[in-house]
Amino acid sequence: MALDPNAVKTLQGVSTATLTTVLLKKGLRNVWMRGTKPIRQGQPRVVGPAFTLRFVPAREDLATPASWASPISTRAAIEAMPEGCVAVADAMGVLDAGIFGDILCARMVKRNVAALVTDGVMRDAAGVLGTGLNVWCDGVSAPPSVAGLTFVGWQEPIACGGVAVFPDDIVVVDDDGAVLIPAAFLDQVLAEAPEQEAMEAWIMTEVDRGVPLPGLYPMNEETKARYAAFARKT
Repeated sequence: MALDPNAVKTLQGVSTATLTTVLLKKGLRNVWMRGTKPIRQGQPRVVGPAFTLRFVPAREDLATPASWASPISTRAAIEAMPEGCVAVADAMGVLDAGIFGDILCARMVKRNVAALVTDGVMRDAAGVLGTGLNVWCDGVSAPPSVAGLTFVGWQEPIACGGVAVFPDDIVVVDDDGAVLIPAAFLDQVLAEAPEQEAMEAWIMTEVDRGVPLPGLYPMNEETKARYAAFARKT
């Protein structure tokens, strides 16, 4: 599913912290993927539909270098990734088997994949950084994926960092990590998240000028009225 460019632009202006607050108000508590840290400082906020990848524990007859040429391989999965997607890999939190290295990441860049998110680790760190691919992961490790994992498929429901991810759910990643927006909630989030961001920015200006927090955050009725008057002027 291609994501509407206007939706991408809107979500690029909303922090993942704000998104977790908006989703919490809708009863969704488990949307932040644990272990998803930016591989480099200064990566942009990235928004895109999830393209899921699934690993299971290594099994000796399947997790071999020969498996890299199989029709069910990370190589084949990359060729199925649509432009603008965020590849989300379920590596079960395994930290001693790097799921992707520089060559695979370079191919993802050529296919205009927006980012790679995983609760596992990468390998060939210098090379991966050199590709320029936006990556969120839980570190780096020299051994290849088959040292601890077996790749079994793509575009099916997965767990990444303890969060259920379905194909075409929306993923937003920034310095705070990766947040999932279930596809069914996208329109509501698009309607409410920019206002939440604007409201919190106004609250920060109030804090800067010395206003005490009680009644400000969260707002009481008087503060809501002052904010509404401000919003009407802007």
